Amino acid sequence: MSKDILFLHMGGTIDSEYNSIAETSKVLKRSIIENFIKKNINPYSNISYKTVVMKDSRELSAADLDNMVTIIERTPHHRIIITHGTYTISETARYIHRNLKRKNVTVILTGAMTPLLGFAESDAGFNLGFAMAKVEDLKPGVYVAFNAHIFMANDISKSLITTEGRFTSLKSAPKKKIAKKATTTKTTAKSLKANKD
Repeated sequence: MSKDILFLHMGGTIDSEYNSIAETSKVLKRSIIENFIKKNINPYSNISYKTVVMKDSRELSAADLDNMVTIIERTPHHRIIITHGTYTISETARYIHRNLKRKNVTVILTGAMTPLLGFAESDAGFNLGFAMAKVEDLKPGVYVAFNAHIFMANDISKSLITTEGRFTSLKSAPKKKIAKKATTTKTTAKSLKANKD
């Protein structure tokens, strides 16, 4: 099986620039990921790049997602990395998992909390490199690679409560503890009496 990798661009923060007037990031019209990888990672694998759409992930339509899945179905590549916005990356991963008919392809979605362009401490470069390394090793399936962790498509959720916007595993999420009923005075009294005897 070929170790060639196909990158599919969907936009998102990773492919954005910061707009100081609006005080938010704006998705670029053209992806800069190919240039970044060639210049900074210089990988051993042969890599192809294709832009599906360049949007904030909250603006992705059903047609955008269907087009993405169609590309995955038809490409000869068996290793695919999708760059995507973090707001709905979990939902898109599950969408691919539910709708993709191919069973011989490894798909990894990744993105960034900070734009690749203009931020020296962006997490984007690391996440790209991490995804490229893991796509070589993981068995066929759909995954999300973020912050040096691999999540299964059906086991990831983004927390919008914390400022970091961290991802969590649904299966390992802490369960609410059920408080045990307090020992009654009557039971305690019996225990004390038994100890004295």
